[in-house]
Amino acid sequence: MGMNVRAFAVALALAAFTGGATAATAGAVSGTFWGVVPQATPTSEELVRLKQGGVDSIRIPFVWSAVQQQQGGPFDWSGVDSMVGNAADTGLEVLPFLTGAPQWAVAVNHRYQSPQNLPVRTATQRSGWTTFVREAVARYGPTGSFWAENPAVPFRPIRNWQIWNEPNFMYFVAKPNPAEYGKLVKLSFSALRSVDHGAKLILGGLFSRPAEANLKRRPPLAYFAADFLDKLYRTTPGIQQKFQGYALHPYTATFKRLEPYIEEVRDVLKEHHDAGKGLWLTELGWSSQHPTKKNSFAKGRSGQVTQLRGAFRVIKKRASKWHVQRVYWFSIDDQRGSCNFCDGSGLFATGFKPKPSWRAYVSFAGGTAG
Repeated sequence: MGMNVRAFAVALALAAFTGGATAATAGAVSGTFWGVVPQATPTSEELVRLKQGGVDSIRIPFVWSAVQQQQGGPFDWSGVDSMVGNAADTGLEVLPFLTGAPQWAVAVNHRYQSPQNLPVRTATQRSGWTTFVREAVARYGPTGSFWAENPAVPFRPIRNWQIWNEPNFMYFVAKPNPAEYGKLVKLSFSALRSVDHGAKLILGGLFSRPAEANLKRRPPLAYFAADFLDKLYRTTPGIQQKFQGYALHPYTATFKRLEPYIEEVRDVLKEHHDAGKGLWLTELGWSSQHPTKKNSFAKGRSGQVTQLRGAFRVIKKRASKWHVQRVYWFSIDDQRGSCNFCDGSGLFATGFKPKPSWRAYVSFAGGTAG
């Protein structure tokens, strides 16, 4: 992908915690199908506009290091409260991805600015992560304290929880390890269900084919999604029962490669007798930046529309076959410097000015562009 994910990860974590098809075809998918990913915290007015455009869901990070900075210290959910409350007021579902680790738990790899490993190696890491997960569910789940403390906010408890982000890629864990991720999934599943018996665990979105997976490095810097998932099954007995959905980030230069990217992962599920699992496409997108030879994701404004329409047509056509549960466009808005295509990935330009891609998105989601 060539993404500067180091900057993206930092920007997205901080942002989350600061203060053609026609509308008639939209009924062919579930009522919570269409999602978006922000790069900066949307205002209440912006959320309303997204909802009017047909957006059903918004995906945001819950970063452990941001809410518990000291070992054994209190959890500060104030920034998350604001985002969850505003989304609930607007009628939007929140899909959180639980990620990150404070330095008191896991050392930082300074080259990639990511945790050196997943928080499963020591008792301190395992206990800390378990507490973080439980506290998140106890705050925003069906019996969550957030809802009790804010009775005027529409009751929209979080039931789906995504664990980590791109665990097969070094910018989110410096030493990707399928076996360690399996331990994290099992640990997280137990923590989720200890608070909410109906909670669903969604695997972290796997980057389909990171270029770094081709490098002959030991340990690997990255894995192809299909390889990582296969090793996850093989190294973690009983993992099938510990997650209710898997997720992909099928970034590619053209929507025409989406089908093979998804099918190669579905082949892994079939091999492990788990083909009925739901697919969550928790990041997908292209940039409206001027096309260059160095950035295959830069398509120009009209090209961004072409890729969006082509991708959404493929996904809708195969939604039943692939068991697609959600698709999230990355991103809502342009943000300069977060990654190599982030300053053009938005449906809206700076100042929340709609691009042609927003109108194209709305035509699928069944809303009004405004």
